[in-house]
Amino acid sequence: MTIAAGQGNARAFDVTLVGEFNLDLLLYGLPEELPVERELLADRAEMVLGGSPAITAHNLAAFGNRVGFVTMVSKDAFASLCTREMQAVGVDLSRTVDAKSGIGTGLTVLLQHDNVRRTLTYPGNTTHLCFDDLDLEYLASARHFHLSSYFLQTSLKKDIPRLFALLKEAGLTISVDTNDDPYGRWDDSITEMLQYVDVLMPNEQEACQLAHTSNMNEAVARILQYVPLLVVKRGAEGAIACTRERQYTAPAIRMQTIDAVGAGDSFNAGFLHGFLQGWPVDRCLQHGNLAGAYSTTAVGGVAAFQNREAMQQFFAEHSLQVK
Repeated sequence: MTIAAGQGNARAFDVTLVGEFNLDLLLYGLPEELPVERELLADRAEMVLGGSPAITAHNLAAFGNRVGFVTMVSKDAFASLCTREMQAVGVDLSRTVDAKSGIGTGLTVLLQHDNVRRTLTYPGNTTHLCFDDLDLEYLASARHFHLSSYFLQTSLKKDIPRLFALLKEAGLTISVDTNDDPYGRWDDSITEMLQYVDVLMPNEQEACQLAHTSNMNEAVARILQYVPLLVVKRGAEGAIACTRERQYTAPAIRMQTIDAVGAGDSFNAGFLHGFLQGWPVDRCLQHGNLAGAYSTTAVGGVAAFQNREAMQQFFAEHSLQVK
């Protein structure tokens, strides 16, 4: 099988993505100990667009990139809200896939404690999207392809190496953020698809889990056997980007944080925006750090990026004007 694609500036999109959009329900002010058979009261609640690929797609579009997104859509109010949020920033949703009756939009409940976060997810239609649902020519009509939530894509996972091979043949570069494995297996099937990946973007814990080691340096060395560029988000320690020849570091940006939901996905959007512009790795890393930090100034992963004037001002004040 081969797929046709435009060339250079003729391509319809800068980046295409596949995966879920869902809703994030954030509850604040709950005690860290959660006894059973009691009604516990939060002091604030927010409902926002969620899903790692959706947040990345939204914020890439906010940076001015042409973004195409393939997702499964259920016939419910959650999907309508998500669709409006994505379309408002210019993400193309013309190739969405209708979910079967009875399969709802995913929902993640995030319990925001002072020092820790609990995450409860109903994946909904996330696990039902499969290879045959994808419009391959649409996905290949971009310069770059990004995949998030690898372990949640249970119906697509076995075909990801085949998808990536076709996209590479069509001339795309590819990035992946595996995100967490909620099943806790971290199986080695991922290595088959890594041969096609140009940029792997886990956080520090995920990098160690992928490499089956608790030592960060060992994890980096093992993963670089498979990918040419490894970007690791380290929270308060900033971020690093590693090739087989060199390592780049960027310190965290100190912010007055509202919450860190979606900060890693926002980092991805910031880094990939620079990558698509052909910036040097160190500048991409700095821009990713700024995007992740900026995300924390509002609730959830996309709200901060919906105010373009404030976003422009933030990046200008940090010596990186958004273009």
